[in-house]
Amino acid sequence: MSKRKLTSTSKVKPKPRGKANGRAKAQIQSVSRNIRVDALARVEGEGALYVRVKDDIIEDIKFRIFEPPRFFEAFLQGRIFSDAPDITARICGICPIAYQMGASQAMEQALGITVTGPLRDLRRLIYCGEWIESHVLHAAMLHAPDFLGLQDALQLAKDDPEIVETALKLKKLGNTVIEVIGGRAAHPVNLKVGGFYRAPRKEKIRELIEPLKWAIDAAIGVAKVFGGFDFPDYEDDYTCVSLRHPDEYAIHEGRIVSNRGLDIPVADFPEHFKEEHVQHSNALHGMMMDGTVYLVGPNARYNNNYAQLSKLAKRVAKDIGLGKTCNNLYQSILVRMVETVYAIEEAIRLAEAYEEPDASCVTVTPRRGVGAGCTEAPRGICFHRYELDDEGRIVAARIQAPTSQNQPQIERDLRGVVAANLRLSDENLKWRCEQTIRNYDPCISCATHFLKFTIDRE
Repeated sequence: MSKRKLTSTSKVKPKPRGKANGRAKAQIQSVSRNIRVDALARVEGEGALYVRVKDDIIEDIKFRIFEPPRFFEAFLQGRIFSDAPDITARICGICPIAYQMGASQAMEQALGITVTGPLRDLRRLIYCGEWIESHVLHAAMLHAPDFLGLQDALQLAKDDPEIVETALKLKKLGNTVIEVIGGRAAHPVNLKVGGFYRAPRKEKIRELIEPLKWAIDAAIGVAKVFGGFDFPDYEDDYTCVSLRHPDEYAIHEGRIVSNRGLDIPVADFPEHFKEEHVQHSNALHGMMMDGTVYLVGPNARYNNNYAQLSKLAKRVAKDIGLGKTCNNLYQSILVRMVETVYAIEEAIRLAEAYEEPDASCVTVTPRRGVGAGCTEAPRGICFHRYELDDEGRIVAARIQAPTSQNQPQIERDLRGVVAANLRLSDENLKWRCEQTIRNYDPCISCATHFLKFTIDRE
């Protein structure tokens, strides 16, 4: 163990970045300031942040995304319905199940079939694997360094190799769950409209149980370490949108709800939510029809569905300082770990109960139809809608990813955070803005990412 081990009772304060206080004060008193961040690490995407401040009042703030069009909806047009899960899986290498399952459910609604029983359980099990690997990757490798004043997980590994090794083992286990059921960990090939191409053997699923039992205590240990972090004091009155299911913590099925009283079937999503193009960004901004900015992701799910969590997950949440709601997005790292514990519990339950189904899929007959599907990607709800012709070919497609829905809320959070921290030095303000964006684990693209940060003070 390293000489600076992180423990569940440690209170670790971020190391300040930037010049000495005297220099920072001189910078703040200057007539104008230009700050540029040439590389925002530990997120997926390419973007920039522009802030103009006059007399300590923010006159303009823009979170810009330089994401070129990827044309997935156009790629799908003219393709047979069965192609959609494999094509949409390529949208994200970290969360392919979210896209595959959302596409499959939309097609199943259009074709008039329902997946139930062991096949439904297999879908929930493989989705638990995706939650485990994605949540742990973000929380331990991408987000935790922010609370320690470290540049990356490599520096964290020098201070506490054990926690990094544990996180990597947990992530690998999540990938293994995906691989056993889906055929491979990256862009699985076994999922299809109606179920699976081949049902996994019972013994292969049973082999997951013991590693998953180890993972329970491991995930709780990591959660308690993160519960010892000091979190910036910033909250907002978020409009939280998520799935909700009456019998389980919503992961792969449910109705769309909000903490403001919204409760609609997935098919009604286009009647309540829209995307708009804004001049300063290549990425569409999601909002409600009345212009309300809303939040999706772990905190939204937690706030809307706390009652559906297991007793153990609730106890872990309490032990690490969470209540029944969490409106501090910096604590999303804790919510992700609570969801990880829940996903591991669910995976054990499903693996122990698994029996090989009589058939690996439901028979599908092509026809004309319209269908919608929505699942909870680790970053939030992922919506699909497709129109099919008589041959079952795709006429129109709409896919609304979590990060596009969160972008206006990210911008709103940045405005609030900058306003509350204008007296910070340039370097520390950049750090806080980067940390704020990473709260969302944004998935802007699948390439290396850059944040160009400019602030003008007058």
